[in-house]
Amino acid sequence: MINVGITGQNGFVGSHLYNTLGLFPEDFKRVDFNKSFFEDPAKLDDFVQSCDVIVHLAALNRHESEQFIYETNVGLVDKLIQSLERTDSRPHVFISSSTQEERDNLYGRSKKLGREKLVAWAEENNAKVTGLLIPNVFGSFGKPFYNSFIATFCYQLTHGEIPNISNDGTVNLIYVQELVDDIIAQIKQSEHQPIYVVEPTAKSKVSEVLNLLTDYKALYFEKGEVPVLTNQFELNLFNTYRSYMDHQAIYPRKFQLHTDFRGTFVEIIRMGIGGQSSYSTTVPGITRGNHYHTRKIERFAVIQGKALIQLRKMDTDEVLNFFLDGQEPSYVDMPIWYTHNIKNIGDEELITIFWINEPYDPADPDTYFLEV
Repeated sequence: MINVGITGQNGFVGSHLYNTLGLFPEDFKRVDFNKSFFEDPAKLDDFVQSCDVIVHLAALNRHESEQFIYETNVGLVDKLIQSLERTDSRPHVFISSSTQEERDNLYGRSKKLGREKLVAWAEENNAKVTGLLIPNVFGSFGKPFYNSFIATFCYQLTHGEIPNISNDGTVNLIYVQELVDDIIAQIKQSEHQPIYVVEPTAKSKVSEVLNLLTDYKALYFEKGEVPVLTNQFELNLFNTYRSYMDHQAIYPRKFQLHTDFRGTFVEIIRMGIGGQSSYSTTVPGITRGNHYHTRKIERFAVIQGKALIQLRKMDTDEVLNFFLDGQEPSYVDMPIWYTHNIKNIGDEELITIFWINEPYDPADPDTYFLEV
């Protein structure tokens, strides 16, 4: 069992790392961190002494004053080192740095100096440090106008705004879950690595990313059609886009019914990818689900009976409630990292059709049970 603490636990990368570690309770124990610890030496010391591994992600990315960014980021590292020295602790410390280290800006300099300070501490104290040089990270729940241009584009395209490209350069990218998986692999490997270059998993021009996202808006956001996703990057980008949609405002979406003397025909989903379709019957009062996925795309379509579909994003208490009625067939799509369920709240049998983008694999189900 490895005790892992994450400064910046509630941030973009930190929250994904925290939640992913929680999927492996037999391997990792998460030591909770709060940003207020940096202002309370006693609490910071308790945190440091409890950790076998510290992943230092807390940092300031953007501010109107570059000097403030520099002083803040270096100051956080100084406080962490002071705590390590006060407590005579030697956890394996990971520090997130950036490929901007070599650029002539104060943010890059702050990340480089912070990494170098921790490496010096480690080498003086026979400890381990891994300096993560990370390319541009994107993924679900990133903060628009702060974490990445992809977060900004996704937010704008789902909130009636028009994205603008200021510099159409080619960017090295990594999906946040791929980064988290790499960090966990390095935690297990447990080697002193003053510089560990995290390799990008994709490379794209800014305009090419925007074109894909614009297609997702036209097909998925406006029509409910799952687009063609030709590679892992496009799947990751699509799931990132979906995370910025206001699900409470969008769902449930009604199907178009084509009715004549024979009965009714309803198209459940139009898609550019395959997947698995299935249906279930549920007796009154029964709830199905209470699980979440980290990569799968899933649609619940109610065609008979009355249902309550509930969603709750990880790390939040807010439950989204959607009431669906087979008299007006409709559907709700499940975003990643939202636990979800469906309950028969009517007096008759509930019939639900499910579509998911990949067949169920017992060896890699990507299904984690958690009560809504």
